Amino acid sequence: MMGDRNQDSIVSAFTEEQVERLTGISKRQLRYWDRIDFFTPSIGYEDRRQPYSRLYSFRDLVCLKVLDRLRNEASVSLTHLRKVKKKLAHLGDDLWSKTTLYVLNKKVVVDNPENETKEEVVSGQGVFQIPLKVVTGNLMEAVENSRKRDETQLGSIDKVKILSKKQNVISGTRIPVRSIKAFADAGYSIEEIIQEYPSLTAQDIQAAIEYEEVA
Repeated sequence: MMGDRNQDSIVSAFTEEQVERLTGISKRQLRYWDRIDFFTPSIGYEDRRQPYSRLYSFRDLVCLKVLDRLRNEASVSLTHLRKVKKKLAHLGDDLWSKTTLYVLNKKVVVDNPENETKEEVVSGQGVFQIPLKVVTGNLMEAVENSRKRDETQLGSIDKVKILSKKQNVISGTRIPVRSIKAFADAGYSIEEIIQEYPSLTAQDIQAAIEYEEVA
């Protein structure tokens, strides 16, 4: 996993818990969408029973925020959203964030650049009413706020239960201490580790390394 440092790092992705908090979509719904192949995370293990087997990119977050507005707030049916996805398949996996979407009568509407009108995606019928514009909000700001930690947690280690096992983690996070030590042993500098874990400080990393060396 850490062999190619040019690849997108898995540790910079978002867990189900973080996605649930940032988008409003429950873990149960995320897993259901993954299971039916409606929306799958950018990073996933074949064995979904493994810890952190579903990890989402920031692009995923933006798409899911739009889907939350469409499905959970505007009550657009999943059947209709599947048809929309099929019609807009040419836009790729990030279609939900790549174009401006609207909702009218629980149907998804898009701008047609050819005739400068708005059309219902599935039927292609023109829209003459004013539809509701679907926006994502300031997700980047929400992400930054979610990474803020109490100053008393900096440089501290906690033992928490992750799934069925207790693990030592950096206080205020779910980042295992042993993962920090593994990066250090692989030759990563403190600055490089911080790039992988933006919510951590040099104090956190030094504490994790010292803790593992003593243990």
